[in-house]
Amino acid sequence: MTVALMWEARAAEGRGEELLAWTRNQVLEREPERRETFRAPQDRVLVITWWDAMYDARLPELPEPPADLVTRTVHRWRFEAV
Repeated sequence: MTVALMWEARAAEGRGEELLAWTRNQVLEREPERRETFRAPQDRVLVITWWDAMYDARLPELPEPPADLVTRTVHRWRFEAV
């Protein structure tokens, strides 16, 4: 089964590039099958990782970024392929 973990954060004003760099520098405990990073208006950053795992498996996730780098807590979602 394929599981996708989505991690989305909004950077503090003017700090979008810093948040993007921070996410790219985060190393997970193990490598996913695939990892992609996206950005959007309002300095939002989205990271999606794909795993060969069961839906409820314990999987490594990106941590919360430093509080001064973001405007709110990270939003996280988990999906399974159908």
